[in-house]
Amino acid sequence: MLAYLWIALGGALGSVARYAGSNLVASWWGEAFPWGTILVNVTGSFVIGLFSALTGPDGPAPASDSLRQFVMIGVCGGYTTFSSFSLQTLTLLRQGHAMAAGANVLISLAACLAAVALGYLCAVALGR
Repeated sequence: MLAYLWIALGGALGSVARYAGSNLVASWWGEAFPWGTILVNVTGSFVIGLFSALTGPDGPAPASDSLRQFVMIGVCGGYTTFSSFSLQTLTLLRQGHAMAAGANVLISLAACLAAVALGYLCAVALGR
């Protein structure tokens, strides 16, 4: 039961960080294209890749299952925004902006995959 509370707390923290980060990016670049969602998903992907590799059983800083759940399921789960990404992509499509919708999918997928790999590689380098 305690694990659920830690995950819920992490999720709350991640959600607030997502809201703040998305709003900050929208204030800089506007809301016509979902740059805030992309940035949140990329940074969240980096963090989960880094933390996973650093704190895994074979990592340089093994952490308890509770801490890993708090960060990876709670914070990262609350912070990243796949449901928002999906809705924004559908909205772009429904508004007739197929190119922007496709760009959102391609940028998000490529950037998040690269970020999780970079986070992992950073953790491996730190462990040496």
